[in-house]
Amino acid sequence: MGLLDNLKAKLGPAKGKVSDLAQQHGDKIDRSLDKVARTVDERTKGKYSDRIQTGTGKAKGAMDRLAHKDDDGTPGEGTPGTAPGGPPPAGPPPAS
Repeated sequence: MGLLDNLKAKLGPAKGKVSDLAQQHGDKIDRSLDKVARTVDERTKGKYSDRIQTGTGKAKGAMDRLAHKDDDGTPGEGTPGTAPGGPPPAGPPPAS
């Protein structure tokens, strides 16, 4: 077994725990991200508002991916074909 295989094997259970915590406390984390974003925006006097909002949105998206939330807010594997490692969408690929 290579180094990366050993590392993946050891980090697997940790990812599951993080995912569980993200599902349980996602609302608290979202509120905290909003609060921090407001505080930073106030302290920088709005100079970086667009960047703060972008970063907050990306952080919330990462939390949703960790929690494996579907579009309807329920835990799951996400929309098929959109998440890496997920099942491919059914049917032929769309014509472009």
